[in-house]
Amino acid sequence: MNGLSLVMRTEGRKRLVLFVALAGALWVGHPALALFAGAAVGLVLAPHLPAYVDRAGKLSLQAAIVLLGFTLNVRALWETSRDYSSLIVAFVIGTLVLGLAIGKLVKADKDQSRLLSTGTAICGGTAVATLAPIIRARPESVAVSIGIVFVLNAVAILVLPWLGHVLQMSQDQFGVWAALAIHDTSSVVGASAIFGDRALEVATTVKLLRTLLLVPVAFAAGILLRRSEAKLRIPGFLVLFVAASVAGSLLEPPLVLISGVKAASQVLLVAALFCIGMELRRATIASLNGRAVALGVVLWLLVLPVTWVAAMAW
Repeated sequence: MNGLSLVMRTEGRKRLVLFVALAGALWVGHPALALFAGAAVGLVLAPHLPAYVDRAGKLSLQAAIVLLGFTLNVRALWETSRDYSSLIVAFVIGTLVLGLAIGKLVKADKDQSRLLSTGTAICGGTAVATLAPIIRARPESVAVSIGIVFVLNAVAILVLPWLGHVLQMSQDQFGVWAALAIHDTSSVVGASAIFGDRALEVATTVKLLRTLLLVPVAFAAGILLRRSEAKLRIPGFLVLFVAASVAGSLLEPPLVLISGVKAASQVLLVAALFCIGMELRRATIASLNGRAVALGVVLWLLVLPVTWVAAMAW
């Protein structure tokens, strides 16, 4: 009985730490700090995190994006999509080819090379998780790839907004740069939200278009490798994002409602980044290897200036 009571008290303290840290992150309201706070809590409490943390992070991020869609005019959404679609396609194809070439050059594990190239080209951890069963990647390769993506996302959300101001980028330019240069949707939204509202609108639209390219890439990988796991799937929250934009454009809600929706979206984004930060595990860090890290870092360092030039010139 005493042992059970001790366990319950320990779990209670862990949950208290979790909720106090989350409350602090929400009160500060800074996306980058929320990500790092979540990572710190995750490293301290892992592997004893509540099972709902991962699900809560994904749902919060998706809800934040859908609410943001309600504040965007559907005509502006279409114009942004039209203006940058060819750039996005060229970026994805070029990054995939370059990543696979660098992987061969540094003699990285084939699974890790494919996962990191696709994650850098399209949408980070989501791409890794989608492609892994198609190429039948080993669990350790998935863990290594996601770990590298997480670290680079953390660096990006902290450094890129600062660099954008140093380089005197406009809101539109930074939005495009963030949408192309940063791996995961959560960090794209977080970094662009730090830079400004217009950057957030552009980055979200461009990034979601980039994410859609995961569908044909995964399908092509399945055909090339003759895998039955490849299926055409369009994420539901992308459909809801467009539907929310159409609804907001047709209803023309008052400014006070738009402001409230934007505030709710920001709160959900901070909560999402906190939860995503907690996904970092000590075991993931320990599993990192030199060749995979070299591939991920070199590829990203090449992507950064190329996408900056594209964003400035497009």
